[in-house]
Amino acid sequence: MPVTKFNHPDPYKYQTGFDSYHETEAVEGALPVGQNSPQKAPYGLYTEKLSGTAFTAPRHENKQTWVYRIIPAAAHENFAAEDADSYHTRMTTETHKLHHIPNQLRWNPFDLDEKVDWVHGLHLIAGSGDPTQKQGLGILMYAAGKDMGKEAFYSADGDFLIVPQHGVLDIQTELGRIILRPNEICVIPRGIRYRVTLPDGPVRGYICEIYQGHYQLPELGPIGSNCLANARDFQAPVAAFDDEEESEYKLYSKFNNTLFAARQNHTPFDVVAWHGNYYPFKYDLGRFNVIGSISFDHPDPSIFTVLTAPSDHVGTAVADFVIFPPRWLVAEGTFRPPWYHRNTMSEFMGLISGDYDAKVGGGFKPAGASLHNAMSAHGPDSGAFEGASNAELKPQKVGDGSMAFMFESAHMVGVSEWGLKTCQKVQPEYNEHSWKPLKRHFVNPNKKD
Repeated sequence: MPVTKFNHPDPYKYQTGFDSYHETEAVEGALPVGQNSPQKAPYGLYTEKLSGTAFTAPRHENKQTWVYRIIPAAAHENFAAEDADSYHTRMTTETHKLHHIPNQLRWNPFDLDEKVDWVHGLHLIAGSGDPTQKQGLGILMYAAGKDMGKEAFYSADGDFLIVPQHGVLDIQTELGRIILRPNEICVIPRGIRYRVTLPDGPVRGYICEIYQGHYQLPELGPIGSNCLANARDFQAPVAAFDDEEESEYKLYSKFNNTLFAARQNHTPFDVVAWHGNYYPFKYDLGRFNVIGSISFDHPDPSIFTVLTAPSDHVGTAVADFVIFPPRWLVAEGTFRPPWYHRNTMSEFMGLISGDYDAKVGGGFKPAGASLHNAMSAHGPDSGAFEGASNAELKPQKVGDGSMAFMFESAHMVGVSEWGLKTCQKVQPEYNEHSWKPLKRHFVNPNKKD
């Protein structure tokens, strides 16, 4: 039988708005009118509900999407665990396999890997908690050079926040297609199936997977109703389906940080129409409206929060996604880089492009990373301190051509065996090069010569 691909006039078209209720159909009339689950759905489709929260979650938190598809998602063979020795993926976050250490860590740029696809190019760097209890998070790197074939992948553990550093991802999801480039981000919620192909060759980037809750926009408080990431700039896909009869696919499941696989005799990408508020979305970081001080002092980095995943304690996050984009500094009489600090939160930083203004010593490079765990002291390196302490305080544009980001978490995160040893990217002299050169400037007025 002939295969009809991308059944939508423009499968790369997007709907706009964050946490909005969307409805979309690739065939006119595929969405039922007036009810969610009619006795017979239009065109002989099956009705299926995708729930991202408990049925009884409060209305303002409730996430669900109704899909109308050719074959239900349940129609597959049994899952079986993949042989750990047959693939490169190392995703386990079992407590005894994580290293909880107070040292400041920094990694050289992670390698590209042209031998593997998306599923087998995922590597856990750090994590905390337990996906079986829906608590905590995992921080991963991805590096791939091959398209996925007739395959699909989903995580039952949590929502993937994908931050590309190199290359373009063509993400075909059940609910539509997303093209994702560096300086954009994408969130694929728990359970949604997707396939990744690489139209421009090898890719590399970062992922923050939250086992608890979902990503949302931060509250703005006294800032008011606008700025930071505006809801209108988020984009969700439109319905676009494949019409294939009797086509074998392999379905991968990330389930409690273990990879399982099952066979099915139909495409997973057969959703003809859908409506709801549980769907993948993307955002262009270049649209972030930066807020800063126009008088004095360096504000908390929370003003750079794009998305947050709140914990059960108000004001504390399982994960905040924070960026440091190009911006103007105008504060008077102020040390402008981030101050030295010890934070109850754990801070994992990555660099998409350019140079980060608080690290001028050359050790923090695009595709690299750093981790300053809970209460581990850190701040500008010695060069950044000396430069900022003696700079002429005129209006200054920083970060041109640069984009750094931070995954910040209330959890004390452990470092994986791969992240600490196997990848061979940890800089052993990070602390010594960054802060050991700091000089004593104190002049004691009470000290006699």
